[in-house]
Amino acid sequence: MTVGTPGPVAAPHPAPAGTGNRIVVGGVALTWQDLPDPALSAPSAVLAHGARDALAAARHHATHGTELLISTDSRVDAGLRAELRDAGFTLTDLADGQTRSLAPTRPRAAEPGRLWLLTSGSTGRPKRVGHTLGSLTTVRGDQPARTWLCPYAPGTYAWWQVVTLSLTQPGQHLVVVEPDQLDDWPALAAAHGVDAASGTPTFWRRSIYADAAALARVPLRQITLGGEPVDQAILDQLRELFPAARISWIYASSEVGASIVVHDGRAGFPVEWLDRPAPGRPTLSVRDDELVITSPYHGVGLDGPVRTGDRVQVVDDRVLITGRLDSDEINVGGSKVSAGLVRDVLTAHPGVAWARVTGRRAPVLGRMVVAEVVPHPTSAGDGGDPPDEAALVRWCADRLPEHAVPRRIRVLPEIPVKETLKSDV
Repeated sequence: MTVGTPGPVAAPHPAPAGTGNRIVVGGVALTWQDLPDPALSAPSAVLAHGARDALAAARHHATHGTELLISTDSRVDAGLRAELRDAGFTLTDLADGQTRSLAPTRPRAAEPGRLWLLTSGSTGRPKRVGHTLGSLTTVRGDQPARTWLCPYAPGTYAWWQVVTLSLTQPGQHLVVVEPDQLDDWPALAAAHGVDAASGTPTFWRRSIYADAAALARVPLRQITLGGEPVDQAILDQLRELFPAARISWIYASSEVGASIVVHDGRAGFPVEWLDRPAPGRPTLSVRDDELVITSPYHGVGLDGPVRTGDRVQVVDDRVLITGRLDSDEINVGGSKVSAGLVRDVLTAHPGVAWARVTGRRAPVLGRMVVAEVVPHPTSAGDGGDPPDEAALVRWCADRLPEHAVPRRIRVLPEIPVKETLKSDV
């Protein structure tokens, strides 16, 4: 499924300004200029078998303007492969600089300068959203020199945000984390001078859970969170570990680009930002509890107000993004419960490292609230036992209305995560 109808595309970009920046892939330091230049037909859907291959494809686009989609083999199933070929893409497996291609089943003319992103597919099949290198480059102007960590799956919107920053801005270096390095990334980051890192709340929770002391040894000056609802608990935990760093959370998606950026250390964004149009900036609105964004960074065919599918609640002076509309609201005997707000109560418990809240079918009430949690490893290390189900139910009962208190809480051995670094597994 494709979002929008591709429109006119600008001519290929000149050589990007950041090609001399240092990049570290697989523990090896090189520059963008050192990457191989793969032979790619246009339009091409590249299934990268490693981070180096994905970066080489991105540089190829920046240099040649080849119409391109980048993903990984694991994110593109047989049905989606057939869809891409039917949409005119040459399907290209790229491994160690070598290509193996399947021709499109319905060839078409290429659109120079066009980039395609696949959405995460968390609410259904992934969709294709059209962009250009320009629309994905949301950071402009002089930036302080940084060495960024990139833990994201190739071709995702978050991956492109870090990649375009390094490609287009001198002094923005990049250290890429391969999937098998995720558990030990703090050691890699410290060894290569990483001082800025972007990740989902799940990514940061897993890092704290695995080894908070190792994480604290990374000299981070900029910490960015996005891709999932950002709650106060994770912001506070990161502030405790990195008191001098700037901590930001960003709301961004393939459809509307990077639309909300908050630096004040608080969950949500100020209610004063709603319905406040400004030239060149996204306009934020709420309709029927749904976040609606009109963004200059939108994908192809998505100009004007875009319903994001994300549920929000106004609490005091903040607008909180609690979760997806189709999963956040739980109807318990006619009373509405926000799964996200219950999750935030659980993660505020000092003994809880991660939580997920859902609804389950129940007699009489129709649905009941249930939860899964991962205890924080320091709970036992501090001389106490991890919180059990009864203790967590009491914690919730002291802070939530009766119908919102979880009736079942299951303890998991580790924080679940998928390739997109999210927990919606």
